[in-house]
Amino acid sequence: MKDEHPPGLLRDLRTMSRRQMFRWLGGAALVPLVGCAGQSASGPDAADAPVGGGSCAAIPEETGGPYPGDGTNGPNALSTSGVVRSDIGSSFGTASGVAAGVPLTVTLTITDSKNGCAPLANHAVYIWHCDRDGDYSMYTGAATSENYLRGVQATDASGKVTFTTIFPACYSGRWPHIHFEIYESLAAATSGKNAVATSQLALPKATCDEVYATSGYSASVSNLSKISLASDLVFSDGATQETPAVSGSVASGYTATLDVAV
Repeated sequence: MKDEHPPGLLRDLRTMSRRQMFRWLGGAALVPLVGCAGQSASGPDAADAPVGGGSCAAIPEETGGPYPGDGTNGPNALSTSGVVRSDIGSSFGTASGVAAGVPLTVTLTITDSKNGCAPLANHAVYIWHCDRDGDYSMYTGAATSENYLRGVQATDASGKVTFTTIFPACYSGRWPHIHFEIYESLAAATSGKNAVATSQLALPKATCDEVYATSGYSASVSNLSKISLASDLVFSDGATQETPAVSGSVASGYTATLDVAV
């Protein structure tokens, strides 16, 4: 992988959420959270379990990392016409690149943790992630001049949004993941202001192993072998609430689904 990511890893550490800081300072003794999956966040290994319905705790707050593209650290994809879309595999606006990789569909259901998991309609979700080479559009490597793998959508009446994308790489120092921000409205999202939640999806290892065995992902095999959920700076304190249920295959593509309470 490229050398751009170790500095980004340091920035992730500096922008770590309060939840993570508490753990590093000895907060691991706090009562584990129970998420919409109805599963106890009993440890990193629980993250591979499928996620379903149940009780409703807010999604853990995580760092947006060094490459958010929301105007908080340099480039702002959210202010570019065309960012509101469901298929985020290609660039938009004046860029024209297409991200190669194994197809992945991501469906998030946004619910209200303070109102019995009631669906939150007309909220907006912005997602972004690295490409097959581990680069982030607008920031690193060959993807600097692109803005693919970024997009925004408004939730429907059931609180759902669905994005079509590609499976991200595993780059050095981080567990394979997808970033997302949730806003109260599409207007708030495209202005890049006042996100009500910022978090990440932790992709299950079994699926990562299948995808990374395919052409184009070879560097991810080595990188994944050197990282675990337990050692990842974001997911080390538990990733049960942040791990989607994933189904599918390399041939047909994968589908990842997660209930996200805010």
